[in-house]
Amino acid sequence: MQTQDSSNWSAFVAGAFIGAGVALLLAPQSGSELRSSLRDYASKAKDELDEAAEQGRAVWDTAVERGQEYVEGGKQTLRNAGRAARDFVDETMQTAEKTAAETVSRRG
Repeated sequence: MQTQDSSNWSAFVAGAFIGAGVALLLAPQSGSELRSSLRDYASKAKDELDEAAEQGRAVWDTAVERGQEYVEGGKQTLRNAGRAARDFVDETMQTAEKTAAETVSRRG
């Protein structure tokens, strides 16, 4: 959901910048005024892109962190399952040995 929101926000910002750029180019201004407006526009666009990049890095870092947590949780689950299986096999072997010993003692 967060990725879709970021994507929608990025599309909105890109559309706003494109629209502002077209408006600047079509508005009647002198050359120096137009260059000044374009410089301001470029500066704002750079600031917005820097902010979007920072947000992207934050989302990426969060995703990596969550992935590492899931991997560690999975490893722990596998360790627990291995221990449980080993305990089950040990208990089954003890029961089988006990049953075999009782059977031999009854026959003997």
